[in-house]
Amino acid sequence: MQRRKLGRTGFEVSAVGFGGIPIQRVDKETATAMLREALNQGINFIDTARGYLVSEELIGEALKELGRDKFILATKSMNRTYEGIKAELATSMKNLKTDYIDLYQFHNVRSFEDYEKLMSEDGAYKYAVEAKEKGLIKHIGISSHSADVLKTAVETDYFETIQFPYNAVERQGEDVFKRAKERNIGVIIMKPLAGGAISKGELAIRFILENPNVSVVIPGMDSVEQVIENAQPGKDGRGLSDEERAQVEREASELGTQFCRRCGYCAPCTIGIDIPTQFVLDSYYTRYNLQQWATDRYNAQAVSAADCIDCGICETRCPYDLPIRDMLKKVASHY
Repeated sequence: MQRRKLGRTGFEVSAVGFGGIPIQRVDKETATAMLREALNQGINFIDTARGYLVSEELIGEALKELGRDKFILATKSMNRTYEGIKAELATSMKNLKTDYIDLYQFHNVRSFEDYEKLMSEDGAYKYAVEAKEKGLIKHIGISSHSADVLKTAVETDYFETIQFPYNAVERQGEDVFKRAKERNIGVIIMKPLAGGAISKGELAIRFILENPNVSVVIPGMDSVEQVIENAQPGKDGRGLSDEERAQVEREASELGTQFCRRCGYCAPCTIGIDIPTQFVLDSYYTRYNLQQWATDRYNAQAVSAADCIDCGICETRCPYDLPIRDMLKKVASHY
């Protein structure tokens, strides 16, 4: 596995890391098997978060068996207060069965108002600095879906890494990545498959690794087979062929920009609609010519897109500012 510098942290990270969102869907034994295979494949970077349900706990159990020192461990919290982040860090260390975190990140800093709260006198950043001085965390990073927020962050000396979505569809971060590299700030790539919307995972990862400003890409995985498949581009270092590049560009063109990345931040729905599932099913209906398959599964749901009460709460949570209510109405019109 190729290694890349993670900015000024001093870490040499695997070009492909382990994204910790989907692991919450598997049991303890499968999670441990996946991380064992990740180690076999040369993956040494794990990214998780307090908000990923049982992800931290499953990773902690695996590290107890495989060895904490085998991985560079990153986690995140969406709390913005001094006392809140103090409690969150303690919980993360307990879950992950460790007495230190290699990289502690402020999760999904959505706006400048959010950023200012984080950096205020009683904000979370102040405690992170104290925790770093105590050796509880080694380095501090920030994640966001806003390029403007990260443009501000990289011009400061507060953060050693940034994390941002990047794939063939979403390229708005490229200038930020370049500037981060110039300032010796590590660049961590989330959403390499645009939340599962991009079908060719290997090609998507190869596209990202062609960018020299990227430190590590963290695809989510929920099987040993996915670990092996996702690791390959980081092992052979091969770029895209002309034919593969055309495939990637064609799919990106078909997707456009108004689509669900399945991040789940819109949840919970007021009346229980599984919002990401509505869009997944509809992609099978509209993109993969599986109308009957999608219709059967859509109709089997207890609550579906057609039941939306138009409250709009989901839209206030979406980091991509998607018009979710209109999108649900479009889904419902197909059934």
